[in-house]
Amino acid sequence: MNRFSRRALGSVAGGAAVALGLGAGSASASPPRGAGPRPHEVRFSLPEGNSNPAIAGGVAVGGMVAVYTSSGLGPAAANPAAPAGTPERYVDPSLFPGGVLPAGVTITEAQAWNTLNRIVANLTEMGVTPQDVITMKCYLKRTAGAADADYAGWNRAYRQFFANVDLVTGEPVPVPVGSGSPGPPHLANRARPARATTEVAGLAVPGWLIEVEVQATYG
Repeated sequence: MNRFSRRALGSVAGGAAVALGLGAGSASASPPRGAGPRPHEVRFSLPEGNSNPAIAGGVAVGGMVAVYTSSGLGPAAANPAAPAGTPERYVDPSLFPGGVLPAGVTITEAQAWNTLNRIVANLTEMGVTPQDVITMKCYLKRTAGAADADYAGWNRAYRQFFANVDLVTGEPVPVPVGSGSPGPPHLANRARPARATTEVAGLAVPGWLIEVEVQATYG
């Protein structure tokens, strides 16, 4: 595994480490094995030879780094045309006009767009950005009659907001919406948080299929 320091997610290309800054701070040489992060350092562990990983293998945070932790957020009840307590109630018509989903877009995928938009607003209110996110936990509930939770739909929506900038070229990576052709991401963001996704039997709000919490760093 390669390790990169605060705001400097990188990858290995042609045998050489390439680090691309996300803001304040810069890349540093890999620390000795077992060495902890410096007081103001946030260090990500990313796989070798992959310029577009979805997530980090882990993240180490120095003791002087201020961290914001959100509560679990789900989608807003943005579609009054759908019955209360149904999954369709949580499809945002501002993202999907009229609440009509494009080809191949699942209800979980649509709710994830809604949820991640709320995450962005929550972070902004607290003075941090999606680029500052270091960890993420996602809880998914399966739709009625499904064998499993919709991990594929969640992952497509996630890539619209996170982990969609090539770490070597710095260019946004096209992302599909449902079964459509890949296009520019909704929010270009090179952050690769350490992430976990878990299927749960139920969520607190009737109709929710997804709930997400994040941690982000200041500075």
